[in-house]
Amino acid sequence: MAFEPPAPPLAAVEELASGGPVAAGTTVAAGIPGRARSERVQRLIAYTAMFAIAVLFFVPFLWSLSTSLKPLPETAHFSLLPHTWTIAGYREALTQYNFGRYMANSAIVSAAVTFTSVFLASLGGYAFARLRFPGRNILFFIVLGTLMIPDQLRLVPLYRMLTIFPLTHWNLIDTYQGYWAIRMVSAGALFLMRQYFLTIPRDLEEAAKLDGAGYFKTFWRVMLPLAGPALAAVAILEFQGTWNDFFWANLILQSPPHWTIQVGVAQFSFTYGTLWNDLMAASMIALAPVVLVYLFFQRYFVAGVASAGVKG
Repeated sequence: MAFEPPAPPLAAVEELASGGPVAAGTTVAAGIPGRARSERVQRLIAYTAMFAIAVLFFVPFLWSLSTSLKPLPETAHFSLLPHTWTIAGYREALTQYNFGRYMANSAIVSAAVTFTSVFLASLGGYAFARLRFPGRNILFFIVLGTLMIPDQLRLVPLYRMLTIFPLTHWNLIDTYQGYWAIRMVSAGALFLMRQYFLTIPRDLEEAAKLDGAGYFKTFWRVMLPLAGPALAAVAILEFQGTWNDFFWANLILQSPPHWTIQVGVAQFSFTYGTLWNDLMAASMIALAPVVLVYLFFQRYFVAGVASAGVKG
C-alpha cells in the first residue's frame, strides 16, 4: 500500500494564497503563488480610477433624470435631487407634443435602415473578404474613403438628387423613402462585416464547395450563421445611429406628422426660452429604446467588435 503524504492545513494554504506569512515547518501545496502587495495596490488604483470615470460619465445622466422630475421653476436652480417630485414633464411630452407619433416614426425608419444595412453590409463584406474580382482593393478603399466625407459636404448633391430622383423623377423630400434611400447602408457597417468574415477559416468554405454549394449558398448557409456577433454589432450601431440622427431627419422629414423623435425633442427649445423639465423627460424617453437594445445585444456587440478588429 502506497504511502500518501498528509494534506496541508487549510489555514496555511489560505495564508499563502492571500500573500500572508506562513509558519516555519508548515508544508503547503506547490503551485499556489501569493499575490504581491504591489499587485493589490495596482488593482485598487485601477478600480478606483474606473469607478471615478464611471461616476463622471454618470453625473450628466443623473442630472438629466433629476431635471425631468422637477417642476419648471425649480429647473433654474442646480440641485442633484428635486425638492418637489413630479412626472408632469413626462405627461406633457407624451400627450401635448404628440411624442408617441414621433417614437413610432423613429421605430419605423430605424427598423427599415437596420434591416437593409445588416443585409447589404453582410453581402458586401462577404464579397470584399472572399470573392476575387478585378479592382477589389481599389473599390474597397473608395468605399472607406466615403467615411472621410462629412454629411454637410454631401448635403447639396443629396438634397438635389432627392428632389428629382434619378430615372423616376420622384420627389422624395418629406418622405420616409427618401430618408431610407440615403441611409440604407453605411461604409462603416460594410467594413465591420468584411473584417469579421476575414476571421472565419477558409476550410469551412472549401467544405461547402466540395458539397456543391455556390457562392451565395455558402454565404447564406455557412458564413452568415457564423457572423452572429458582427451582425448584432452592426444592428446596434445602425439602430442607434438612425434613432439618434437629427441632421438628415430634420432636413428631409419636414412636416410634423413625419418628424422623428430627435426632431420632436428639438421642439422643446424655443427662441425665448426652453422647457427644461419637458426637454429632459423627452430625452429620457428617447434614450430608453437604445439602452434596451444595447443591454439585450451587449454580449454579441462586444464579441463582434473585438473579433472584427483582428484579421484571421
